[in-house]
Amino acid sequence: MDPNIPESMSESVEMYLLRIALLQEDDHPVPISALAEEMAVSPVSTNQMCRKLEERGMVHYEPYKGVTLTLHGEAVAMRVLRKRRLWEVFLAERLGLEPTQAEEIACRFEHVTPDGLAERLSGYLGNPTLSPQMEPIPPSIGAAVRRPRLALSLLSPGQQAQVCQINADGQVRDFLRTRGLGPGATFRVLAVAGDGGLLLETTQGVLNLSTEIVQLVEVTLTRSPAGAPASPGAEAPAA
Repeated sequence: MDPNIPESMSESVEMYLLRIALLQEDDHPVPISALAEEMAVSPVSTNQMCRKLEERGMVHYEPYKGVTLTLHGEAVAMRVLRKRRLWEVFLAERLGLEPTQAEEIACRFEHVTPDGLAERLSGYLGNPTLSPQMEPIPPSIGAAVRRPRLALSLLSPGQQAQVCQINADGQVRDFLRTRGLGPGATFRVLAVAGDGGLLLETTQGVLNLSTEIVQLVEVTLTRSPAGAPASPGAEAPAA
């Protein structure tokens, strides 16, 4: 938590940042009216809080347009969201709660969970990447993960990425999920075929994607070793 935030305001600040993160699409500002409705407070109160957040360097405020998170504000929001979704996994998978009930209780835990405890919880759970409601879990405490979305077809061999969205029917999405390519999953590109097909390395092994399937997937880049070559012996998908 930012040491400049008074303790009495910390939970309120975290909730505002989290709501902005969940409402924000790409880099479009979140309207004050939409944020106020989400927070169940008046637009005047929301406007005042956003001004304070701007003073702390957590949001960019644009009159008549709304607010967007700075990298600092995003990091705080993603840290809170990570804690919430880790607790959701624990409550649903280990204690047997319904996913919606787990989320409701996790919302109370997210503000009082120290960073170190959250990381120990993640390790205990096997470092999950998805919540019980199939929402991505931010990968690390304090990380700003709302990176620009890219078409999977733009990636090159050696690059690593995380799946944001698969624009296909349920049958295709289910199949890809069983092969380690569901929303929130990370993977590495091994090779690119002449027709645009891709050979990927996922947590479930090597996956050969046709051009048609590649064009349905949106991703964000994650860390990738500079100049990392494709795995030895990897072959491009057949045209």
